[in-house]
Amino acid sequence: MPIFEFTCDACGTGRKFSVLIGVVADPTPPACPRCGSTDVRKCVSRFARVRTEDSRLDDLADAADRLDENDPKAIRSFMKEMASGMDGEVSTDELEAMLDEAESGNEDAGGDGATADEE
Repeated sequence: MPIFEFTCDACGTGRKFSVLIGVVADPTPPACPRCGSTDVRKCVSRFARVRTEDSRLDDLADAADRLDENDPKAIRSFMKEMASGMDGEVSTDELEAMLDEAESGNEDAGGDGATADEE
C-alpha cells in the first residue's frame, strides 16, 4: 500500500502529513490529523529505491570509469557520491575536512606535502 503526503488547506499551516492509502473501490478521503478536515491537497513527495550493495558498487565503478582525473571538482563530487554509498561510515563533515586537507597539500591527508611555494 502506498504512502502519500498531504497538506491541509483548512489549517493553513502548510505542514505535511502522511497517509497510508489502501487500494479499495471506495476509499475514505484522507483527513488532517490536526483539525480533521478533508480539505487536503496531495503533495509530490520523494521516494526511495532499494538497491543492493553490488548495484551501488557497479554504479560507482561506472562513474569512476568516466571520471576526469584532472578536474578537482569532478573528483570532489565523485568522492561525495562514494561516501554517500558507504552507509554512514564517513560523515559529510568528515569528508569535507579530508577533501579540504587534500586540496591544501596537508601531509596527513595523504598528499605529498608540497606547497605551491616549494614547487
